[in-house]
Amino acid sequence: MSTPWQVVGEYLEACSCDFLCPCITQNTTTPATHDFCKLAMTYAVTTGHFGETPLAGVVFAVVAQSKAIMSQGDWALGVIVDERATAAQADAIAAIASGQAGGPMLGFAALVSEFRGMTRARIEFSAHEHQRSVSIAGQLEQSVVGVPSVSVPGQCVAIDNTLHPANPRLNLALALKNFIRCFGIEWDAPAGRTNGHFAAFAWQGAAP
Repeated sequence: MSTPWQVVGEYLEACSCDFLCPCITQNTTTPATHDFCKLAMTYAVTTGHFGETPLAGVVFAVVAQSKAIMSQGDWALGVIVDERATAAQADAIAAIASGQAGGPMLGFAALVSEFRGMTRARIEFSAHEHQRSVSIAGQLEQSVVGVPSVSVPGQCVAIDNTLHPANPRLNLALALKNFIRCFGIEWDAPAGRTNGHFAAFAWQGAAP
């Protein structure tokens, strides 16, 4: 019998590509800025469940490295779940983030050749106006700020109809901080050079 699940919340991302990331605009079929793409996507769940397990308040980060052309696969990927989550919540998030439970991440599971596991650490996530930040001491420090729209005051410039798992519509952002050091993936970029995104996300599925 399958286990229905749903998670809704806020997401942020920064990667090693210069702004604007060519991977997003060309559906991951064109080379990244470098001979690789290193990225982290952080998800802060505001409401959700995995069967009878509540997931509201859980924060997790998906950290990955791929070839220059992401659609060619051979990704290495790991998941960090906030240490304040229960064991049942962490197991549920690992299943969702790896694609094993179905949902949007299932389509990316085929690209991953090396799953480097799930670890636990304290994750601090913040959202204020057009800025999103995440801090995992010694492992991940990212902060992105949206590019303000001139045509629609109060909103950010956005790209729509993408194949991104978080949301087809992503706010465009610059990374003010972009430091990764976990799962054998390392990156540290000067402020304001590399690409970022943020958006709301709403996932659902049924785990086999």
